[in-house]
Amino acid sequence: MSRRPRQHSESGIYHIMLRGIDRQAIFQDDEDRERFLQTLQYGKEISCFRLYAYCLMGNHIHLLLQTMKEGEALEQIFKRIGVRYVAWYNRKYGRTGHLFQDRFLSEPVDTDTYLWTVLPYIHQNPVKAGICHTPEKYPWSSYQEYLRQGGNICDCGILLAWLDEDREAAVERLCQLHQKPIEVPCLDVEQRKLSDQEVQEYLLELCGTNKITELQALSDSERDQVIRELKKRRASFRQISRLTGWPFGIIRSR
Repeated sequence: MSRRPRQHSESGIYHIMLRGIDRQAIFQDDEDRERFLQTLQYGKEISCFRLYAYCLMGNHIHLLLQTMKEGEALEQIFKRIGVRYVAWYNRKYGRTGHLFQDRFLSEPVDTDTYLWTVLPYIHQNPVKAGICHTPEKYPWSSYQEYLRQGGNICDCGILLAWLDEDREAAVERLCQLHQKPIEVPCLDVEQRKLSDQEVQEYLLELCGTNKITELQALSDSERDQVIRELKKRRASFRQISRLTGWPFGIIRSR
């Protein structure tokens, strides 16, 4: 079966997830985590991308980054990072073979709304997993880099400047964003893609009809409510557009 092509980001910003093969741990100790961050810094310098967020979990990693015109494509970036880290990891633990799932997951981040959803989502992963009560208590994410100045591998200043020219005011706004519940589904290590049939069944259920053609009769507010509900159930934007005929841009912005 052929692989689905990656969705392209017009902004160049992507939410990335790397997973351990067969749910295998990627990090055994803090030295491993430090090494991966060093490898990430190396990748930034060689591949020329901006890094806006990271969170290192036990068997997966979340990243928020932006590719640049003068830099490398996503596939080359993660081939470079993966080869370098896995070679070091295998030497340390006397093992051979793959460490990461064969294909990293990615999703485009093309709107301001989704950007300010993904950033706190990434930092809240340890809270969701029950590792800590608040994101600032977790030492292996970029959230602490946003709260302090200096010594960062993340390009925190760029996103903070989008929030406010004054850094203290920007950090305060950022903290407020991290306190809000995440209502839009993002890439998740446990995520399972819905089939078209499942999405179609949800559509008919939500609209109280047994004919897809009747969806076109919905008012704009009814349509938008259906879109939001389908997103909560993890239907992809393209699935919703393909099955309903509604414009992709409308679905992405709702």
